Amino acid sequence: MKPVGFWRALRREPRLLVRIGLWSVLEAAPAFLIGHAVARAIEDGFAPGRPMIGLGWLAALGVTWLVAAVAARQVVLAVAGVAEPFRDDLLTHVVEGAVRREPSRDSAGVARAGLQVELARDAFAAVVTTVRGFAFTLVSVVLGLLTLAPQTLPLVLPPFAAGLALFLASLPALARRQRAFLLADERLSEEMTAVAGGLRDIAACGLSARTARRLGEEVGAQAAAARALASMTAVRTAALAVGGWLPVVLVLAGTPWLLGEGVGAGVIVGALAYVTQSLAPALGGLAQGLGVSGVTLAATLARILDSGPPATPPAPRIRPRTGEVCLREATFFYGPGSAPVVDRLDLTVREGDHLAVVGPSGAGKSTLAGLVSGVLRPGSGEALIGGVPAHRVDPAVRVLIPQEAYVFRGTLRENLTYLSEPDADLDAAVEALGAQALVADLGGYDADVDPAALSAGRRQLVALVRAYLAPASLIILDEATCHLDPAAEARAEQAFARRGGTLIVVAHRLTSALRARRVLLMDGAEVTIGTHDELVRLSPLYADLAGHWHPEPVS
Repeated sequence: MKPVGFWRALRREPRLLVRIGLWSVLEAAPAFLIGHAVARAIEDGFAPGRPMIGLGWLAALGVTWLVAAVAARQVVLAVAGVAEPFRDDLLTHVVEGAVRREPSRDSAGVARAGLQVELARDAFAAVVTTVRGFAFTLVSVVLGLLTLAPQTLPLVLPPFAAGLALFLASLPALARRQRAFLLADERLSEEMTAVAGGLRDIAACGLSARTARRLGEEVGAQAAAARALASMTAVRTAALAVGGWLPVVLVLAGTPWLLGEGVGAGVIVGALAYVTQSLAPALGGLAQGLGVSGVTLAATLARILDSGPPATPPAPRIRPRTGEVCLREATFFYGPGSAPVVDRLDLTVREGDHLAVVGPSGAGKSTLAGLVSGVLRPGSGEALIGGVPAHRVDPAVRVLIPQEAYVFRGTLRENLTYLSEPDADLDAAVEALGAQALVADLGGYDADVDPAALSAGRRQLVALVRAYLAPASLIILDEATCHLDPAAEARAEQAFARRGGTLIVVAHRLTSALRARRVLLMDGAEVTIGTHDELVRLSPLYADLAGHWHPEPVS
């Protein structure tokens, strides 16, 4: 992929740059005319008693503003034509990096990078628009003062240049503080994501107070970074005062000298109009554009570039010879300093086995599913599929269906078959899972699917058919049938058991344990494994769950 950069994006379309420049000349016309119009309206019109001439000059200025408004719209369209390809380059960079990097615990990383791309696109457009407007306005004001009252230039330009220099000198520090704020915000987001994903496990293991303290520290660090960033506002305010308003003071203080040089009162008012209506707003816009959007662009662009493809290709994914699952001394915890949710777990699920995972809410069942599927990596120990680390396994080998099933916009056929082989029997899978009514209600396989219009149960049914059709030898259902009725759940689990391969079911109802060959009971860091009958005899917790469970009728 070609490198992503600010200057490359600007040079990509020279035609658009020419268009921006030509429209900018018209947009800056009021900045040039305002001083002349005010001066002539006063000296040639209102002062000598000819109000129609004065009104004529002001009307001409008004027409110029209308032309400038049309030009501004064209500038915005042209800048968008430059900014959108820049955004596409960044998105390509982010997606390519996400595809080529190893999986990480931060499941929200790509989403955050996508938001940063949108921030970078908006900041890029703001920087181009602001710097362009400042440059054309500055040239227009200088030309206006030269042609109207060149004597005012020594009173206006030196303080303006000093204010501009003060602002530009503060930009590096501003950029550093903006980057520090973004990093603090990312760290807080990572902690929040990790905690949200393991909230039930954290509560079950009694880690709420410790987790709250750690999150409080991250919130405090983010607040400190925000305060440090806000303190730079004082420098920007000082720069605006020196560059935008000190010239006004000097022109007013130098009025006696200007009158002695033959400069009329109307011309002095016109010069003040140049400063207050054009020059000072342009400097304020530049401070806002570079001080906020420019710094944001620099910081987010650096973060986006860091998220790109690694310098060396990632290790290739491996297709193991068997679907046996093996955990050896596997330990997992959410965040540094937290007690483990899964602690030194040894577990073997032989190829072709059917294991149900049960336990109280928050006992670590979903964490186990994440470790087995490779979505999570153990902090210590190993999680293996066919002797291969789970995160290194070819994705085609295993399928994980979480509680909230994923359905995308497209046809029903595309949703059901995008993991399957070309010769997969779609009709047989739909029949095995009992999804014929779903297909009929949606209008057939080629009907478009609106995910928002599907109930949670129907989304789960789509995901179950998709997994059934996949060539994966390991299927992990993490409460993937919780929105189905008991009869539909039983049919789905029986279909996967007949399908062959290794099946691990994180159970929503205890009937899932009755259908499984073996049952794994989790209670925080404590685990017990056996058949249903064995666990009833050996585990008081399991016996209690079975004794107080009232099965729902299966029709």
